[in-house]
This record gives sequence, C-alpha cells and structure tokens, in this order.
Amino acid sequence: MKISGSCHCQAVKYSVESDGWYPYQKCYCTICRKTSGGEGYAINLSADASSLQVEGEQHLQIYQAILLRNGRQKKSEHRRMFCRNCGSHLWASHSAWPELLHPLASSVDSELPTAPCYTHIMLGSKASWVRTFATGQDLCFDDYPEESIAEWHDRITGI
Repeated sequence: MKISGSCHCQAVKYSVESDGWYPYQKCYCTICRKTSGGEGYAINLSADASSLQVEGEQHLQIYQAILLRNGRQKKSEHRRMFCRNCGSHLWASHSAWPELLHPLASSVDSELPTAPCYTHIMLGSKASWVRTFATGQDLCFDDYPEESIAEWHDRITGI
C-alpha cells in the first residue's frame, strides 16, 4: 500500500510503500515521548525505505539523540526526521535496519486501517502518568524485543 504524509506546514510531503500500514507499534522511550508529544508515546508504521519519495527535502532536519551508556555519551543509531519549519516528526530509521522506515502515524495523511493489536515497546521508559490501554492481544516489552524487527512486525501484523 502506498501511504502519503506531510508535516503540519506542508513544507515536506512524502510517500512510501508499506506492507505494514497498520499503526501498530507504540513506543514509550523518552526520545519518542518527548519528540512526538501526544499521549506519551509515538505510533509507528513500517515501510520500505527504498520507496521513499520526498517533496521539500530541503526542509528536513535529522535528530539523533545522545544516549548515555555505561557512563559514556553515544549518538543514537536511530535517526528521526523532522520539518525544520514547523517541527513535525515525520519518520524514523535505524542504521541496523536500513531497509526499513518508520513513518509516524501522526504524520500520515492516507486513510489507515485500525490495527488488530498493538505492540507496546520501551515500557520501562514510560512516564508514570501514561496509560497503555493494552489488551490481551497486545504484546508488551520493557525494552526492544530480541527478535529482529522484521520478524516481530510480521508476527504482529500477520503479514
């Protein structure tokens, strides 16, 4: 399915092919929570990075968080793309999975189906005020699951 999205000020528009068009993954890490707002998590989709088409690329800004690991600062391998004009968080990617792109559901303009279930990740970083509303069908992880993101996505969406 081709999905299209944009930032709030419309300076950046994008389209990407996705076989994981359900807004299925709720990430509660501090980076997603603080850069995406909302209810304290970001809702991600999965898409084919090689199919990404961008209009207004000159308005994009990359954010790579600085993480503290074993007392040392390290730049995150997770890249988040924002509109430098309005600050809209549009998509994320990770160097370990260059074939995947994760559009934020909040930036998608296409109609999306309701997800049959959700995966709640990074619950160990969840703010105390955030409610998960997890159901019996949902999967919950305190950190990232140990299986590959592709295997995990296939299992979640049934695709």
